[in-house]
Amino acid sequence: MALLLTALLTACASPITARVTSFNQWPADTADSSFSFLSQVDNSRELELASYESQVQAELEKQGLRRAPAGQTGRIQVDLKVGQNREDKTWLQPVYQDNLVFMPPYRDAAGRIFPGAWVPDPFGPRYVGDRQVSQTLYTSSLRLRLLDSQASPPGKPRTVFESQAIYEGFSDELPLLVPYLVRAVFDEFPGQNGQVRTVKFDPKTGALIKK
Repeated sequence: MALLLTALLTACASPITARVTSFNQWPADTADSSFSFLSQVDNSRELELASYESQVQAELEKQGLRRAPAGQTGRIQVDLKVGQNREDKTWLQPVYQDNLVFMPPYRDAAGRIFPGAWVPDPFGPRYVGDRQVSQTLYTSSLRLRLLDSQASPPGKPRTVFESQAIYEGFSDELPLLVPYLVRAVFDEFPGQNGQVRTVKFDPKTGALIKK
């Protein structure tokens, strides 16, 4: 995992950027409340999803919440969904060519003769056309809903926080991107209602880049 993370960070020359959209009606009395995760139906990804849940759990605990004992339903119920789509993009890229030009022999004022030579074009590289470039663009997304069962009809908890973080880029390493998406969702939690923002992380250290 450490080697894969190093590879991801090395490949990213620009910041790791997530676009986050959040809505909330966060209650003021959630301190020390319990939370639990809604059951997942994809058993083939059980360990992967457990890893993502642990990352969300760490962020919720920072907010003063605690996980409900196994088998019990917490006041706050966590609905977590993670996914990734791919799209092949094709575009035209301009091509420039470094030309050499021949400088003929010449005689300077002292009478010395200098032979001719091929030198770089003084006008710089020249546009010679376009080439077609194809690359796969990956869209990795994390959607988090927090539902409050307190003061709600039995079995019908109301949504008090909803957020989605999206990363678009050329990395398909979803398990390495999810920790950044989780941190982006909880940045300035619960945030302003209806807020859309961009959260960036340093590609070398993984640290949040403050505005």
